[in-house]
Amino acid sequence: MRQYAFIGLGSFAFSMIETIAPLTDQIIAIDTDANKIERIKDMADAAYTVEIIDEAALRKILPEGVDVAVVDLTGNIESEIMVIHYLQKMGVEEIIAKSDSDGHSEILGIVGATRIVNADREAAARIAPIVLSSSLSNFIPISGDLVMAEIAVPDQVVGKTVIEADLRRKHNINVIAVRDAGTAEHHNFDGSYRFRQQDLLLVVGKEQDVFLFSGISNLTGVQPKKSFFSSAFKVFFKTKKRKGH
Repeated sequence: MRQYAFIGLGSFAFSMIETIAPLTDQIIAIDTDANKIERIKDMADAAYTVEIIDEAALRKILPEGVDVAVVDLTGNIESEIMVIHYLQKMGVEEIIAKSDSDGHSEILGIVGATRIVNADREAAARIAPIVLSSSLSNFIPISGDLVMAEIAVPDQVVGKTVIEADLRRKHNINVIAVRDAGTAEHHNFDGSYRFRQQDLLLVVGKEQDVFLFSGISNLTGVQPKKSFFSSAFKVFFKTKKRKGH
């Protein structure tokens, strides 16, 4: 079973622990603040209040073979650099670090973070398209300029089957599933299903095509910039190739 170490219990690390704690008992939490450790101890297999930049203490606490380390030391870049360096020396393969800016992200990538997260920019990249278009209810950048989105059925598609609507050819998007706006669950559909006014389409496509289909270009009065949001997404969520791979 994969083992997870959380070094520094900022808001990002705390949210991560809350999310994965019901699914694994292999969580180690470390922070210099005893109050934060007290908050997290019931969700972790082990929790320690120690001086984070003490390499010997980290080596003593962290077992060999830790698969993933999450570093969330907001506002203390010197400590982040040292901790990431220690984790590299210990052979931790996946080091996820929280960043607050582009420059910060670049530094963390240089010193060895394999994945960099900027939660504020992630939220902005997902919410901004929804603000621009009343047709969008969800928007998730996936990779490059590929996105997944949930879009209200346009009037011109209501009453048509997926074959009649021909969304792949006309709009360069693929419909994965459909859900009624009044429910929470998506359902599969066959070629005979006719789209209804209350339907929401779960689609995958290139960012610009999804924007056009959801009407964002009509709202802005200009063609949407290609990969604007996915480019922002890539800045705060980078994956660095491991050496030798």
